Amino acid sequence: MTRKRDDEALRLSRQLCFAVYSTAHAFNRAYRPLLALLDLTYPQYLIMLTLWERDDVPVKETGQQLHLDSGTLTPLLKRLEAAGLVRRRRDAADERQVRIGLTPKGRALRDKAHSVPREILCASGRTADELHALRAELITLRDRLNAATG
Repeated sequence: MTRKRDDEALRLSRQLCFAVYSTAHAFNRAYRPLLALLDLTYPQYLIMLTLWERDDVPVKETGQQLHLDSGTLTPLLKRLEAAGLVRRRRDAADERQVRIGLTPKGRALRDKAHSVPREILCASGRTADELHALRAELITLRDRLNAATG
């Protein structure tokens, strides 16, 4: 009986990680046409969300908030800067730190982005409360996995 249970545990359809992974791909497909209207990729959109929430922050802080290392974050910031949406500058108080802030064009893009969360909510077929509860569960799971892996 144990062998059968072990085999069952190895089925792809039983893997939570695969459900999360394939859902992430579905999210990307749902976001792609919406973000194309903003001329943003999904990772760029995440950066813009952080800056619309709090502007002129250290790059390191943005990386921590998004769980991205500098090797992943820097090219994204360069593309956003080339598009005229953000500016990077050395911190006057600490030259070692680079700060990132929105340009007027980046601030203006925020108004165009307001429909994105509503469209995703609609595409999900779930209520806002259901998605908030699911989000909370996923964050708890993420944090526990991060704590377990050091």
